[in-house]
Amino acid sequence: MPRSLLLCAAAVLSIALTPLPVRAQAAADAALVQKARAIHDRVITLDTHNDIEPGNFTRQKNYTQRLDTQVNIPKMVEGGLDASFFIVYVGQGPLTPEGYDKAYKEAVAKFDAVHHLTQEIAPDKIGLALTAADVTRIARSGRKVALIGVENAYSLGTDLKRIKEFYDRGGRYMSLAHNGHSQFADSNTGERDGVWLHHGLSDLGKQAVAEMNKWGIMVDLSHPSKEANLQAIALSKAPVIASHSAARALADVSRNMDDEQLEALKKNGGVIQTVAFATYVKVAKPDSPERAAAIAGLRKEFGLPAPGVGGGGRGGLTALSAEQRAKYDARMAGIDQQTPGDPRATVADFVNHIDYLVKKTGIDHVGISSDFDGGGGVTGWNGADETFNVTLELVRRGYTEEQIGKIWSGNLLRVMADVEKVAKQIQGQK
Repeated sequence: MPRSLLLCAAAVLSIALTPLPVRAQAAADAALVQKARAIHDRVITLDTHNDIEPGNFTRQKNYTQRLDTQVNIPKMVEGGLDASFFIVYVGQGPLTPEGYDKAYKEAVAKFDAVHHLTQEIAPDKIGLALTAADVTRIARSGRKVALIGVENAYSLGTDLKRIKEFYDRGGRYMSLAHNGHSQFADSNTGERDGVWLHHGLSDLGKQAVAEMNKWGIMVDLSHPSKEANLQAIALSKAPVIASHSAARALADVSRNMDDEQLEALKKNGGVIQTVAFATYVKVAKPDSPERAAAIAGLRKEFGLPAPGVGGGGRGGLTALSAEQRAKYDARMAGIDQQTPGDPRATVADFVNHIDYLVKKTGIDHVGISSDFDGGGGVTGWNGADETFNVTLELVRRGYTEEQIGKIWSGNLLRVMADVEKVAKQIQGQK
């Protein structure tokens, strides 16, 4: 008998010998994936928080290439991620004119990087959205969508006129603090030592909320303190967002939002963009003394802050060169093998937060973010190329296409459009 016929006969025999329940399950799984693929292709998938470095936006090295970044255009295409907020982030520095000037220059460089990509390097592949309607229009054209968010208003200095400038540069959301108290607001990090600067928002911060409402910049609650967030929600005339936060009820870390903040956000009409940052999704069990000592020693050797200190991935691993990062990862893999830690958070753990937030606030107030290239990622969604896995998990849990569309982008775009309307109303007042 020819070899091909033998292989065919073996395959038929293998299927025949496979128990019926197993075959039925395999068919059900395949149907589920097919259904999820169809939904994933139809909805607009939007991630509200991806960090960038200007060095990846040059003619020689840019997002048209499949870089080792978690997000770039080839990976967005591969995973079916349609839209991304690229982040103008600056770390918290001294509250001095010199500190403000340095931060402002860093922010402008990141604004310019996004414009360079969308206007000069690859306008045929990705377009910059300035309105909610732009997102839909650009996505329907077959291109990817870029938006700009500002993380940490520290770079404004004390000049509130720069809020309009940042709007004109394309900024469509902004947080008033990061990890460390700014001139505008206290940070969530105050919980670490109980030291506060403003007990919420400063007078300048309160004025900033009004200016953001006036020009159409969404107020972002991710990173400021709880008191600052509650004050911002109360002051804002437009819906607010938490661009990359999770549920504190499931992971008790200061970066997540507790039920009181969620209730206030719901009443405001805002949206929380659930973040797939592993340590905000799942609080890992404490490391063994041996593992903790090994990791502390490794970080010290590479000049990194101790675990749990600093701004997530920024100022830490992201500060390493590609060669240093490769060496660090290799050494860390050895530590993982010798003294395994608690398993990393997964896509399922991440969607647990979405489930909780939907039950707590309703389907109209929940979205999705990753914090990729800023320390974010979970097992199963560790880059834009794995974006489909999120939709698959949502389908597996019974979410409808309409609900998935709202979670992926509909809710955020509704808030964005509402903020645009409020801005026009305020500007029209005499």
